[in-house]
Amino acid sequence: MTIRVRPVVADDEAAWLQLFRDYVTFYEATVGEDVLMSTWQRLLAGSDNMMALIALDETGRPVGIATLVFHRSTWSPTWYCYLEDLFVAPDVRGGGVGRALIEATYQEADRRGATRTYWATQEKNAAARALYDRLATLTDFLQYRR
Repeated sequence: MTIRVRPVVADDEAAWLQLFRDYVTFYEATVGEDVLMSTWQRLLAGSDNMMALIALDETGRPVGIATLVFHRSTWSPTWYCYLEDLFVAPDVRGGGVGRALIEATYQEADRRGATRTYWATQEKNAAARALYDRLATLTDFLQYRR
């Protein structure tokens, strides 16, 4: 499968919203429509050091998304890139879409001078973790949240 990854544009709204809703469902979570729309507007505006990527198959069909958040670090004079959201449509998983989105994330991080790119996933997400193990290093940090 040939995959093209690019930043989202206004015309991607319906496709991005559907893929993001599917992503939220995958993680058995709930995100309000007001938050979805606010997030879309922030991504489109390029504000808050956030951006979204969309992956298109050879027919131009949107098949995956990634959300990148760039932030400063107390451990480095440079920026870091947090790959906050990564989702691939179920019918094309295993076809290189996730890899293409991560590689595009790395390229954007490099372009911006970010010295670390990182993300988290559920421990039980074995299919995704098999890819992540080939593209990054698993750390021994655990996530806590309030």
